[in-house]
Amino acid sequence: MGALAWWHWAIILILFVLLFGAKKLPDAARGVGRSLRILKAEVGAMSEDKKDDPASAVVIAPPAATGMSAAQLSPNAVEPIEPAQPLHSAQITINGRPLDQN
Repeated sequence: MGALAWWHWAIILILFVLLFGAKKLPDAARGVGRSLRILKAEVGAMSEDKKDDPASAVVIAPPAATGMSAAQLSPNAVEPIEPAQPLHSAQITINGRPLDQN
């Protein structure tokens, strides 16, 4: 198998004309062209926004320059949380009565 030969493209073109009709194909092609232009403009605007965004230009100084250790700068350096205490049966109530008294 390789690339499509000219006769493959001719068969595909004939099938499109038969399926969609000769009047709808130019409209469909025009719609695809407009969509591609809009997509290209939006992608260009996104790249412009990233270039102009001052937050993307922020440089974080290394820990030695700030006098802080790497553990103090790490967002994952959080004090551990004590595990939750298990519930006792006396703590669970139904209609105001402890669960053991049902």
